[in-house]
Amino acid sequence: MVKIIGYDIHDVRFPTSLTGDGTDAMNTDCDYSSAYITLLTNSALVGHGMTFTIGRGNDIVCTAIREVAERLVGKETEDLFKDMGATWNYMMADPQLRWIGPEKGVIHIASGAVNNALWDMYARSRNKPLWKLVVDFTPEELVNAAAWRYISDAITKEEALAMIKEKAATKSERETLVRKQGYPAYVTSAGWLGYTDEKVARLTKEALAQGFDHFKMKVGADQANDVRRGKLIRSIIDDPQFLPPGHKPRDPTSEALRGKNAGPTGAVLMVDANQVWDVQQAIDYVKGLEEIKPWFIEEPTAPDDILGHAAIRKALKPYGIGVATGEHAHNRMVFKQLLQAEAIDVCQIDSCRLAGVSEVLAVLFMAAKFGVPVCPHAGGVGLCEYVIHLSLIDYIAVSGSIERNVLEFVDHLHEHFVTPCSINAHGRYNVPDIPTEGYSIEMKKASIAEYEWPGGSYWVGRAKEDGLKAQS
Repeated sequence: MVKIIGYDIHDVRFPTSLTGDGTDAMNTDCDYSSAYITLLTNSALVGHGMTFTIGRGNDIVCTAIREVAERLVGKETEDLFKDMGATWNYMMADPQLRWIGPEKGVIHIASGAVNNALWDMYARSRNKPLWKLVVDFTPEELVNAAAWRYISDAITKEEALAMIKEKAATKSERETLVRKQGYPAYVTSAGWLGYTDEKVARLTKEALAQGFDHFKMKVGADQANDVRRGKLIRSIIDDPQFLPPGHKPRDPTSEALRGKNAGPTGAVLMVDANQVWDVQQAIDYVKGLEEIKPWFIEEPTAPDDILGHAAIRKALKPYGIGVATGEHAHNRMVFKQLLQAEAIDVCQIDSCRLAGVSEVLAVLFMAAKFGVPVCPHAGGVGLCEYVIHLSLIDYIAVSGSIERNVLEFVDHLHEHFVTPCSINAHGRYNVPDIPTEGYSIEMKKASIAEYEWPGGSYWVGRAKEDGLKAQS
């Protein structure tokens, strides 16, 4: 029988601060980093997982990952796989580790890395990509795989089961369609706050040429400058001459674009403040962005401020601007309250801010019940590889909806993964389809050797030439 016997943990940091990648009004100096774990067994079976940080503190997360993973050592894999919801509860039930959350902060994102690694192992054991493993579950298996504590006032297991059963008969049709067309994506790479106008214009044109029609830019440092940058992006995405050959403008009045403030080509612009404002500041600032016609403002205030988000959404509704948040919503209870308070138009789960696939499933169920589209956050190393699986699960097995959904794509660091995500000619994610790729998060050994902190070849060599200071 196969047992978990140990783990390897790596603190991997990439010097993205050199190019301004990831820069926004709150996070001005980002070195995209991975707190990375491989669960080991007494066989060839392994499971890879990670959580994302932006540099200093990644070592703290690695220490927490070690503590969480220790709880799984000695367990038989099939005992863990047979009820992943119960396994998640067991993982989260160490009373001393729970005390330093509970279910939030470093211990929670560390738990996400370990839970994701276990799901990766499960998928590999069945020779399926993670999304395919989950959509092939029976409705009962799918519901039982989720994290249920504390959310029964928003959705019950019985409600979720009825919802999943209703979608089950047409799962294969949706799977066939998305395999053919791909999953809709939006691009953030063109809109980082630290980029020059020339770079923004070049990257926006390149994204249009790749088939993208949803674009996001960072805002919050200077309102007049944000309007100017927004007009620059709008001047490109609203101009038919920049559409790729054979691509016709989309109908801005179509159901898929309803309420998105699409321009004449059907292109959509979103803006993201990364938590920089107080509530009234957010309202006043975003009103001043009305002329660039954003679909939504993302993270306008503190991620835990449910009532603040509700107030912002209510105040911006007359201006046709929605509210999105979730990348820093640290557990399913925050999402529950955001949905119950009608505080968001778009639900943005994060694959490793939440504590792994089991907790993500709980949020997918709630969002589907409340009729709020799920558009995952993916701005960081490895997150795009992760979240395409989650969006496929949502579309095929949970919500059954794809028309208004878009999944973030950031074109950074994919080359460091064994099975990187990819985008087709229509600006859509291709469906991961390699049976052995699991959750698609296996990092190349050469990349770990080069960028592991502090002893990787990059950090002991080229970093000083590049002018990077010590991080910790």
